[in-house]
Amino acid sequence: MPGVTIGDNTIIGAGSVVTKDIPSNVIAVGNPCKVIKEN
Repeated sequence: MPGVTIGDNTIIGAGSVVTKDIPSNVIAVGNPCKVIKEN
């Protein structure tokens, strides 16, 4: 989506829909995308 930022070293799960900014060094999955683990 336009205007959304994904941080460095972040893993986004397959099929996930990113609707807001995701911080660095995390694993995020789902629809809408949610952080499930911090690396």
